[in-house]
Amino acid sequence: MKLIVGLGNPGAKYTANRHNIGFMAVDRIVDDHGLGPWRSRFQGQTAEGRLGEVRVTLLKPQTFMNLSGQSVGEAMRYLKLTPAEVIVMHDELDLAPGKCRVKQGGGHAGHNGLRSIHQHIGAEYGRVRLGIGHPGHKDKVAPYVLSDFAKAEQDWLDDLLRGVSDGAVALAAGDGGRFQNAVASRIAPARNAGSPPSEPARQPAPQLERPKQPASFSDKLRALMDRFK
Repeated sequence: MKLIVGLGNPGAKYTANRHNIGFMAVDRIVDDHGLGPWRSRFQGQTAEGRLGEVRVTLLKPQTFMNLSGQSVGEAMRYLKLTPAEVIVMHDELDLAPGKCRVKQGGGHAGHNGLRSIHQHIGAEYGRVRLGIGHPGHKDKVAPYVLSDFAKAEQDWLDDLLRGVSDGAVALAAGDGGRFQNAVASRIAPARNAGSPPSEPARQPAPQLERPKQPASFSDKLRALMDRFK
């Protein structure tokens, strides 16, 4: 059993915010894998089912980001899980847009949602860090994460979410490497994927040697005269 948590803020005004990419990720998994339906539990919204051979509960805390740990802690205890069986998907300022990294344990790096989870279950849970890029200065962080993704960002965002969904079975099984490969194949597909095979270079036609013509009588006479000069 795994508890997969997406972090974000509840309410329509936050739906498309960069800070809500965790919500977007678990929504995509639920939709693509036929899990659910969503229902209210643990101070949040949950959906249940299987990813491959693993039973999973997906959770979107409805406590607002800064109190996410209340919801996560309640769900973890009810489901009788350990922190190592919890995976949290969240926005990551320190990764370039569209990048994704899996991590087990560690600090919260100032992320208020992770800080709250640390307070309620400790630090040994798993994380899926979803890169949104950095605005360039710490004073711009709050308005940046609480603003919507721009239209120009929609392509990489969709590729990232599709990759997360593609790799969800591997993630639930604990195979972080295979999960990241699934994401990477969406973000940076093989350069020659889908292109028709190139034609082999044409080799020049071999040049045929012309057969030697037999020497004429005059040629033979001239050669003989040359010998006695």
